[in-house]
Amino acid sequence: MEHNTGNIILYDTTLRDGAQTFGISFSLQDKIRIALELDALKIDYIEGGWPGSNPKDNLFFSEIRSASINHAKIAAFGSTKRPKMKLAEDELLQNLIQSNAHTLTIVAKSWDFHVTDALNITLEENLNMVYDTIAYCKDKGFEVFLDAEHFYDGFKANSDYAMKVLESAKKAGVDMLVLCDTNGGTLTHEISSITQTVCSSFTTPIGVHHHNDAGVAVANGIAAIINGAISVQGTINGYGERCGNCDLTTLIPNIVLKLGYHCNAESALEHLTETSRYISEIANLAHNEHAPYVGDNAFAHKGGIHVSALKHNTATYEHINPELVGNRRKVIISELAGKSNIQVKAKELGISLSKIQLSETILRRIKILEDQGFQFEAAEGSFELLIRKSNGEYTPFFTLKGFRVITEKNESGKVTCEATIKVEVDGQIEHTAANGNGPVQALDNALRKALEGFYPEINELQLSDYKVRVLDEKEGTGSPVRVLIDHKRHVDHWGTVGVSTNIIEASWQALVDGIEYMLLKTRNNTKH
Repeated sequence: MEHNTGNIILYDTTLRDGAQTFGISFSLQDKIRIALELDALKIDYIEGGWPGSNPKDNLFFSEIRSASINHAKIAAFGSTKRPKMKLAEDELLQNLIQSNAHTLTIVAKSWDFHVTDALNITLEENLNMVYDTIAYCKDKGFEVFLDAEHFYDGFKANSDYAMKVLESAKKAGVDMLVLCDTNGGTLTHEISSITQTVCSSFTTPIGVHHHNDAGVAVANGIAAIINGAISVQGTINGYGERCGNCDLTTLIPNIVLKLGYHCNAESALEHLTETSRYISEIANLAHNEHAPYVGDNAFAHKGGIHVSALKHNTATYEHINPELVGNRRKVIISELAGKSNIQVKAKELGISLSKIQLSETILRRIKILEDQGFQFEAAEGSFELLIRKSNGEYTPFFTLKGFRVITEKNESGKVTCEATIKVEVDGQIEHTAANGNGPVQALDNALRKALEGFYPEINELQLSDYKVRVLDEKEGTGSPVRVLIDHKRHVDHWGTVGVSTNIIEASWQALVDGIEYMLLKTRNNTKH
């Protein structure tokens, strides 16, 4: 690996460290979609998970090989070999090797307290484990990073030993030394001093990995860069265990727009907000409205002196132009304010802008839907259909004449669901019924059954994931819900969304959009 060329290397661990967030449970397809989104953002390294820790991570490294990753390098996370165990016999290490990831990130103890009390081995044994593991992985042809766990705490407790851990990795041929603030309690002035000491002592590239338990993970990442680190590990939206990790959606614009550093994500900075919201939808977590740069309210202004000043010069109350990070100002609700967002998304979806007349009608429709709870960042299928329908470019493939869903529970406690549906295709009425484990599956099965004679490819469509979010918890069971469905056909994935106070109706909206989107792509039912 080349030494610092002037670009800061961004290493994302949303799929591993971020997945340890309370309330997050990524499916395999979630992880694939997020990886593709991170690649589009020009993130340099995407850590996919810990091979061998669970079947899902193993499958990820297998399937990501056939995905269209154009920029990022895929990294796999694992630990040094276990004490008293031969390298070739350590199953976890072999799983790491078999992942065939471009980069292997090896976590190792660098705090003497953890070596003696957690691993219950001698300090020398730990140094040997670090050397042997890294040398073994390098011999296998991998790029290898060392994550020096608890490095800053270890340095403060026993700096000589912490540095010996790094030296052992260096002798083994490691490509990058990553200093980890694992407990997240180290303050910025300490990060600056220790990072500078390490950078002045090693020619090997230095990276950092900071947790946010003291609320300064982003500040610590900036301090590390200023003091010689060339790489920062973090997550989108700061997801991570306990208080989270360094938030890349804050770090990236800070180092690019404020400090003048360069990184590959600089070229895709206008997609930062979109990426942040997309991944929050996939994670099924409410997007942080007050997040710097990417929050819905990051550039929101109320009346009075602020609004008056903004009319003359936006720099009076905005530290950057929100469009630089793909966000928008909320003070002026106009066609222009919504137009830029639509244009960016439409371009991403391959819709010819020259053929879209972004009229007041389209903009008004989008704003009405957003007020109702619709979010299209992770529902690209629904968004494209909305644009094409509003612009008169789309003819539906079928028309609903009605449906009924019955849920019955008998004396034995068994629950059965049946859906009946009537649809019209090219003047022909199809009336059928189907069962399912639940009302949504029954409705999905009935719809497929009604359409398969007209559109046989519907049998190739799979529902990869189904998420429900209550939009107003104060309303209890009467609250509107947002249903997000992930669809798959062969190697293609797309999301659709529905919103209603009735979960079946919301699901119907998302199901129909998913089918129509697939048929749009396979049969091109658009007006040109």
